[in-house]
Amino acid sequence: MAKASLFRLLFQVIKCKAAVLWEINKPFSIEEVEVAPPKAHEVRIKMVAGGICRSDDHVVTGHLEFPLPIILGHEAAGIVESIGEGVTSVKPGDKVIPLFTPQCGKCRNCKHPESNFCLKNDLPQRQGTLLDGTTRFTCRGKPIHHFMGISTFSQYTVVDEISVAKIDAAAPLEKVCLIGCGFSTGYGSAIKVAKVTQGSTCAVFGLGGVGLSVIIGCKAAGAAKIIAVDINKDKFKKAREVGATECINPQDYDKPIEQVLKEMSNGGVDFSFEVIGRLDTMASALLCCNESFGVSVIVGVPPGSQTLSVNPTLLLTGRTWKGAIFGGFKSKDSVPKLVADFMAKKFPLDPLITNILPFEKINEGFDLLHSGKSIRTILSF
Repeated sequence: MAKASLFRLLFQVIKCKAAVLWEINKPFSIEEVEVAPPKAHEVRIKMVAGGICRSDDHVVTGHLEFPLPIILGHEAAGIVESIGEGVTSVKPGDKVIPLFTPQCGKCRNCKHPESNFCLKNDLPQRQGTLLDGTTRFTCRGKPIHHFMGISTFSQYTVVDEISVAKIDAAAPLEKVCLIGCGFSTGYGSAIKVAKVTQGSTCAVFGLGGVGLSVIIGCKAAGAAKIIAVDINKDKFKKAREVGATECINPQDYDKPIEQVLKEMSNGGVDFSFEVIGRLDTMASALLCCNESFGVSVIVGVPPGSQTLSVNPTLLLTGRTWKGAIFGGFKSKDSVPKLVADFMAKKFPLDPLITNILPFEKINEGFDLLHSGKSIRTILSF
């Protein structure tokens, strides 16, 4: 009888607050939602802290299409509240980071040593559900869609077991939540995707949280020259703080920025990173790298349904043009290691955090993002 009572206690619907997006280009609505218990191989998590990422805003503006209504959020950390049948990698009370890029460990992509884009990822289909094709959120009697399988703008969420990683019990969740997206995406783009080399020259387009994380990665890899590029000069101080050796504003020149960078780097940089998500800067990033051995990495999420025309000769001479999700890291394997590295002071996260707001002020957080006055706003639950 005691076991049955415990089962009912653990596996009940939870009512909590969540930020629901009912329509594009409208503010989030703080609503009471019902969060169903986890099914087999699922985990219910109590959120503690989460970041506001530009990718969330792409859904708000309609540039990234997902079914509505939806609970966004994909960069967070929390504590396991309950687990479904068959879950073995986490238990109630564990500190965890939800993974917007899952790692099933069984698909062709997971088994490939250089790939991290698990075929269970919801980004290609954008169904807005968990793996079984259903949702765990209900609001005003309507099912609410999930975002990237994790939906962290809610006090409680349910994720598939392949979309959560247990981390160090001593980790400060209000900081390591950045490892759930922004930091790992930028840092990994430098050290894992581009494989930045000792003594190299790098150019980083875009100095938001992800761009600064690219700079941290370039510095960690031993780059000798790191040129930060942004039209917002207010971001230059922070860029230098994390490792940029020079900062330039394209608006200060009467020639294309790729030409400026080529002149600054004796014919082209070794590595370039586009961390904005604009087609024109993607082209500039490709053009500014050395024509024979330069590597250009697309990090920013590009606009939906737009294409970029490129002269194939730019690649024929030897340039490499590539991209990756989540910095190329296999999420379930790498996130605990990245948290351990942070705890060992191998890289900083504090410089990326400019604002901390209570979760209920999420709309103010997005206003800060739009104004360019914040790098990362952390929502505290």
